[in-house]
Amino acid sequence: MKKVDHIGIAVKSIDTALDYYIHTLGLELLAIEEVASQNVKVAFIDAGNTKIELLEPLSDNGAIANFITKRGEGVHHIAFGVTDIRSRMVELHELGVHLVDKQPKIGAGGAQVAFLHPKSSFGVLFELCDKSSKGE
Repeated sequence: MKKVDHIGIAVKSIDTALDYYIHTLGLELLAIEEVASQNVKVAFIDAGNTKIELLEPLSDNGAIANFITKRGEGVHHIAFGVTDIRSRMVELHELGVHLVDKQPKIGAGGAQVAFLHPKSSFGVLFELCDKSSKGE
């Protein structure tokens, strides 16, 4: 793991949440996009040495909608920046880590992403985030 790339926070409404993060906390909005493959709208916020990723469900189905229904708004995942995500996934699997994803998926900003099951991580959902193919 190279670093914490971002912390994902599930919210009902990005527009409502942005007021708090931008105006109250004084952080900077970097980008907003929809990630159809994940059924979410995301906003990335600069929080200094890491980013905050606000995740708004695009429909009543999907992981973020289910998370909010079960647990309410709040921290959803912590994403680690990695290179060669496929090799890292194999290494983790060989170490007994249960992976949510069998193959990387395309996430926000075109990054390759994959999730580690919280049952393998003491209740925390971790994401592997590989931006190396984008030159970052």
